[in-house]
This record gives sequence, structure tokens and C-alpha cells, in this order.
Amino acid sequence: MIGTILQAAALAKFGGAIGAGIVAIGAAIGIGKLAKSTMEASARQPEIAGGLRTTAIIIGALIEGVCLFGVLVCLLAVVNG
Repeated sequence: MIGTILQAAALAKFGGAIGAGIVAIGAAIGIGKLAKSTMEASARQPEIAGGLRTTAIIIGALIEGVCLFGVLVCLLAVVNG
């Protein structure tokens, strides 16, 4: 019984660490696509580059916020697991 509980705790810690890595990779991919799209749009219409930059910064911050929330959830799994 105790061995099973210890195995579950170790698995929760491993899952939390893997989850944090996946969340970080997902955020990196999202911000990369955001930057690519912003640069392409700026190249097509340079006169709206300022507005695009502002929008990209806001969306990037929202992506980072979701990433931070995901990492915190994973860390809670590690600490409480």
C-alpha cells in the first residue's frame, strides 16, 4: 500500500515536470507564430506596423500569462504530489 502511494507521488512529480516543459514549448511555438505573422503583415502594409506591434505585444503577454498559469498548475502537482 505504501509502495503504491510512493509510486503515485513519484509519477505525479514526473508528470508535473513533463507538463511544465510541454506548456513552455507550447508558449514558445505560439509566440513564434505570432511574431512570424506580425512581421509578414508589417512587410505587406508598413503603414500599420505600429498598431500591429501593439497588438502583438498584448497577445504575447496573454500567451505568457496562460503559460505561467500552466506552469504553476504543474508545480502544484510536483509539490503536492
